[in-house]
Amino acid sequence: MGELLSDRLPDLVLSSPSLRTRETVERLKQGAGLLPRVEYVPELYLASPATLCRVVAAHGGEARRLLLVGHNPGLEDLVTRLSGEHVTLPTAGLAECAVEVERWSDVTLGSHAELVGLSYPRDDD
Repeated sequence: MGELLSDRLPDLVLSSPSLRTRETVERLKQGAGLLPRVEYVPELYLASPATLCRVVAAHGGEARRLLLVGHNPGLEDLVTRLSGEHVTLPTAGLAECAVEVERWSDVTLGSHAELVGLSYPRDDD
């Protein structure tokens, strides 16, 4: 998944501080070659869609592209609510959304996002 991100790196990664999400961030770094600034935000641990929006609004700053690394069902529910499309995200799945806001501080559950793409890790088993 890191290789997939390498041609469209985010400016900021907001991640849950759990061991599993930290491992995911490290694997993304390895695959992408580098990652920009990473912030581990305790509120992202098992966060609801409303909490995810609040964290993005509070921490997104001037980032043009932002990556959330967190947990389900919150992430699936957030993408589904913002895009209006039912989304299933397996472990390390990636949903790319274009959120229709001027700045991250404007993100709410009432915002609209276009679901640009879904990517899933290869199943090597």
